[in-house]
Amino acid sequence: MNKESIITLDAPEPIGPYSQAIRSGNMLFISGQIALDPATNQLIEGDVSSETAQVMKNLSAILLAGGMDFSHVVKTTIFLTDMSLFTAVNEVYGKHFKSHPPARETVAVKGLPKGVNVEISMIAVLDPVVSPGT
Repeated sequence: MNKESIITLDAPEPIGPYSQAIRSGNMLFISGQIALDPATNQLIEGDVSSETAQVMKNLSAILLAGGMDFSHVVKTTIFLTDMSLFTAVNEVYGKHFKSHPPARETVAVKGLPKGVNVEISMIAVLDPVVSPGT
């Protein structure tokens, strides 16, 4: 198996023993991102919409470092500390997927790193397999 760490200064450094992302073949597995500003390594202050916007910015930077963008994302997982935040997070998240949004689950959790409200992870594929007839 070939496995390559993807690292960019345009996204927060990992706060534990993990990589921002791992590329294996044509797949990119992005670790969960929270609302850390990569320039200061400080949490973005504001409401959950502001948090989500920073999370998506961090994810975009990692995708770019891996040679991809949101159009390559096939699967996401959203972790929320409270399902009442779902609508606000969904509104910001949805702006990044104009057509063919990825498969996804949204899970309520008891807590997230650094006390944030939202964390999102992604799986992206470069040159996905095209189904017959498409």
